[in-house]
Amino acid sequence: MFKYGIDKLTVAKVIAIAKGNLKAVLTEEAIEKVNSCRCKVETISASNKAVYGINTGFGPLCDVQISPDETSKLQENLLITHAVGVGKPIDKDLSKIMMITKVHALCQGYSGIRIEVVKRIIYFIENDLLPVVPEQGSVGASGDLAPLSHLFLTLLGESEFWDDKKTIPAKEVLKQHKLEPVKLAAKEGLALINGTQFILAHSIKGLDKMKYLLDLADLAGAMSIEGYKGSASPFKKALHSIRPYKGTLKVAKRMRMLFKDSQNIMSHEDCERVQDPYSMRCIPQVHGASRNAYYHLKELTEIEMNSVTDNPIVLSDTVAISGGNFHGQPLAMALDYGALAASEIGNISDRRSFLLLEGKYGLPRLLTESGGLNSGFMIPQYTTAALVTENKSLCFPPSADSIPTSLGQEDHVSMGSISGRKFNQILGNLEKILAIEMMYAAQAIEFRRPLQCSDIVEENFKIIRSKVDKLEEDRILKDDINAMIEMVQNRTFIVD
Repeated sequence: MFKYGIDKLTVAKVIAIAKGNLKAVLTEEAIEKVNSCRCKVETISASNKAVYGINTGFGPLCDVQISPDETSKLQENLLITHAVGVGKPIDKDLSKIMMITKVHALCQGYSGIRIEVVKRIIYFIENDLLPVVPEQGSVGASGDLAPLSHLFLTLLGESEFWDDKKTIPAKEVLKQHKLEPVKLAAKEGLALINGTQFILAHSIKGLDKMKYLLDLADLAGAMSIEGYKGSASPFKKALHSIRPYKGTLKVAKRMRMLFKDSQNIMSHEDCERVQDPYSMRCIPQVHGASRNAYYHLKELTEIEMNSVTDNPIVLSDTVAISGGNFHGQPLAMALDYGALAASEIGNISDRRSFLLLEGKYGLPRLLTESGGLNSGFMIPQYTTAALVTENKSLCFPPSADSIPTSLGQEDHVSMGSISGRKFNQILGNLEKILAIEMMYAAQAIEFRRPLQCSDIVEENFKIIRSKVDKLEEDRILKDDINAMIEMVQNRTFIVD
């Protein structure tokens, strides 16, 4: 059981809550923290002192003070006017992750929201009432204003929820659940839409996917080396202990595990070949560097998901600091680093696929014994080349850009929402690239029989052959490729 606002979230815990595998609860301790901060907001709201976002306008209108009678309208107008997102809706699981991380932030007790609003969001989470949120429109400071506005307009009975693959007006959903629309009070609109939960959700989802793909890339590399009759010596512990990057050490250890007791590898330990191409012998260095980027992004993401990122931050009934905790730069830069790391895994995978086609060391050209009449596996590598170049084009860092908004009041923004979206696009392409490499590697291993590979490679070889047969003569490969991609996306392969 996870306690909002009390326990520490991790990537794994957020994913488990979103999937319904971990129960998240609101405890009395968290309720007390939320209620205590709410009392402070009400004291400030009733005073004559101008405090940003509580009794003033927003952005460049921060110098306009609002009367207590108008505070509710002010907060509702905030959500209405900021819901200007465009483009396709984000995936439903991202909407859910956004709500989970927002509830946890609100329960820290610095946002001044009423507990009934928090409980309503939790009701949405627990009943899979998932708002429709457009993917474009956030500049990543002041937080993710547009997507969070779309997310929480549903509290007011505005916007839409998902109903399977269709959408349904929020008013209808609230009516079905016998819920009245929420009427926002002072500070609540700002607490809801000021924050980095859109960027954060993309980082969480991407990290969960990247963890598996990093492991899968090691497996794909090992299978390619088995098929290529490559050497296992570049993965020896002694080599990597004298350049001990965390990611490199991890990958080298995994490669040794993936080659354990392989008859095929041991059969050519004393051959005359001096070295393999970089895409094979430098797997620990390249995959390891991408793992280092993963570790860095995961560390920052788990700090962010346990932080308070709205504005102002309410510290007492006289102090509310208007700062910049909503600024997405810490995650934006790391997401761009993660995107580059994921892209490079695809880049080196494509090179290994290319090597398997060359017809060296006992492999037939294009992995077919009847070349000429048959093209064999010539063309799927065109697909990996296209995907790799697409990923390279997606590696331009949005965090390197900034366009002033809000009449210059918000004169430096993170563009982290774009970083998060591109990170996940690259990972989606990487799934396909690795799927094709593993299809190639399985075909190459066929030419090493009767020698057996390691147990884990043989298990995965059988998984591939349960869906994709050995290529004897040319056939339509689209179905084979799609079957491989589906297995990658469903995490069918055994990676450790």
